[in-house]
Amino acid sequence: MLTIFGTMALNVNLSRLTRAATKKSRLIIGLMSGTSMDGLDIALCRFSGNGIKTKLELVKFETVSYSDHIKNRILEVFAKKQVDFVKLSNLNPWIGILHGRMILDCLKRWKIKPGSIDAIASHGQTVMHAPSFMHPDDPINSTFQIGDGDHIAHATGILTISDFRQKHIAAGGEGAPLAVYGDFLLMADEKENRILLNIGGIANFTYLPAGKNAAKVFVTDTGPGNTLIDQAVRHYFPGQYFDKDAIHAQKGTVHGGLLQALKSNPFFSMPLPRTIGPELFNMEYVRQAQHNSQTESLHVSDLLATLTRFSAETISACIKETAGKKKFEIYLSGGGAHNPLLVSSMQKLLGLKILHKTEELGIPGDAKEAILFAVLANETLTGKVINFGSRAKIPSVHLGKISFPT
Repeated sequence: MLTIFGTMALNVNLSRLTRAATKKSRLIIGLMSGTSMDGLDIALCRFSGNGIKTKLELVKFETVSYSDHIKNRILEVFAKKQVDFVKLSNLNPWIGILHGRMILDCLKRWKIKPGSIDAIASHGQTVMHAPSFMHPDDPINSTFQIGDGDHIAHATGILTISDFRQKHIAAGGEGAPLAVYGDFLLMADEKENRILLNIGGIANFTYLPAGKNAAKVFVTDTGPGNTLIDQAVRHYFPGQYFDKDAIHAQKGTVHGGLLQALKSNPFFSMPLPRTIGPELFNMEYVRQAQHNSQTESLHVSDLLATLTRFSAETISACIKETAGKKKFEIYLSGGGAHNPLLVSSMQKLLGLKILHKTEELGIPGDAKEAILFAVLANETLTGKVINFGSRAKIPSVHLGKISFPT
């Protein structure tokens, strides 16, 4: 029998949880591995407070690159309607153990003892994201991230919070985007309308109207960010994984017919907010658009120029639809923030002189998503539910499942 207020002691794991939740400050490791599958982002964060009083210090950050072997194992099941179920089942603990080892290796390099860490916040590796519109015959939102939290906790000896997206779905959301929670707590401003634009494989943004009113916050995916560009580069340039500095795309010319074919999917006429993943936007999507526009023989540089413009136009259209005529500032993060052609195209489409980076707000862009999951864990441990209202369909819930190390 366990009792909190009686004479009997708490279970050791519950005691660990209570200590972490009641400390004046907490060390939390945030983990993020996105659809680009370039590696695991590991952000060691020190938090005090919670909610709009959250104070963050980024202590250490590192991206641990995935080897070709790791990428290939994930690609065997990634965004596929049919997979070898044994491979998928095996991959779930394997990724968890792998991430645990990567964490311990980082802590060793940083000369930080695992026992000093209060919690790990693990996003996991997305292998399927399927909002209900993608399968209307079975209208339920679903998403699946592998990298089991129990395996991470056991491998590291650190309390782990993981599987954040399921509560979002359970409470009526689509499991994405989740950045809104941390964006609001860390980067909302009293006077400036801000758009926090993250360009990963899929692009998404959080619109933060001035005033720090959670009920006015809005968040949505826009469609492809880097995913189609990256997939095309991997297909046509074996051994390359992305169009570094847009070196290939800048040599090409946008093909108007192909661009219109790419933009013709019903996804782009759906009301905002909406979410999506590489399950729709993949090389088959590109091949179908090329077939419809009779551009199968298009030079690869022209193809990449068109795919880059496709991302720029669809991102910009969503931002314009959301912000209307209001003045706003954009703060970029994610791999797409390093693509000069994509960034310059959006500047022109949006009529802005500059697109800022989140570094100006004290959040390194490459570390942002890992930090935001650490924020989610801090809220799960210590915070109160934030009421986001109903406009943006943001569930007002705590996210994540807790795994004890023993």
